Amino acid sequence: MQEIDFRLKKVAVVGATGKMGAMFCSRFSKAGLEVAEIDQPLTDEVLQAGITDAQIVLICVPAAVFYNVVKCATKHMKPPQILADITSVKVQPMMQMQKVYSGPVVGTHPLFGPAPKADDVRVTITPSEGCDANSASMVEELFTRIGCEPFCSSAEEHDQATALIQGLNFVTSVSYLALLAGKDNVMPYLTPSFERRMKAAEKMITEDAELFEGLFEANPSSQDAVRSYRSILNIAAGGDINVIVERAKLWWRFKDSSGEVHQ
Repeated sequence: MQEIDFRLKKVAVVGATGKMGAMFCSRFSKAGLEVAEIDQPLTDEVLQAGITDAQIVLICVPAAVFYNVVKCATKHMKPPQILADITSVKVQPMMQMQKVYSGPVVGTHPLFGPAPKADDVRVTITPSEGCDANSASMVEELFTRIGCEPFCSSAEEHDQATALIQGLNFVTSVSYLALLAGKDNVMPYLTPSFERRMKAAEKMITEDAELFEGLFEANPSSQDAVRSYRSILNIAAGGDINVIVERAKLWWRFKDSSGEVHQ
C-alpha cells in the first residue's frame, strides 16, 4: 500500500448499498469527499481497491455479519488509517474491532435513521482506549462536514444510556402491549392517550422488532436497565405512585423557552 496523505479526503464505506450506508455515501460525496462504495461480494480485490488511500474505513453492516466483515476489511488496512463503525451498541463492536486491528479505532453511533430530520443529526463518537486525538477529531470532522453534531463518549457510557433510551423504551412498550393483547374485554375502554401510545409503538414493534431484539441482546447494560425499571414498578406496586409522578415531572421542570429539556 502506498503512503497515505493523511488529511481527510477519502472515506471507504463498507456496506454501501444498505439504507444507512447509501445515505452516508450520498452525503459524503455531496460534501466533497471521495467515497469508495464497497459492498458484496467482499473479495480481496474489491476491498483493496476501495480501502487503498482511504483515511477512514466506515463499517455499515448488520450486527450478524459485523465481525466477519471487519476481519475481511482490516486485512487491507494499516495505521494510521482509521477503522470506524455505526453500530447502535459500542462495547462489543469496539472490542471486536480492536481485536483484529492495531491502528486507531473510533466507534460511532448516528442517533438517527436513513432519512433524518435536519435538526436530528447527533452522532456519538467513542474513541478506543489509547486512540490518538487526531484520529478521533478526523472522525468528528467526517460527520461535521455533512451537517451532523458529533459528541464524544465512552463505549460503556454509551451502552448504559442507550439501554435506557432505546432498549427500555422497546421492552416496556412491547411488554405493556403484550399484557393487553387478546383481552377483548378492554376494547370498549380504549382512550385517545392509549391510541397515541399504540401508534407511537407501531413501527417499532411491527417493523423493527428484530432490530431492537438484537440491540437488547447485544447491549451489556440491557439487564441492568430492566432491573432499574422494575424497582420503579415496585414503588408503584406499593401504592406510592405520587413519588414516581414527582420524579417524572423533572423532565418538564427543566424545559427551556425553545421546548427542549435540559436535565
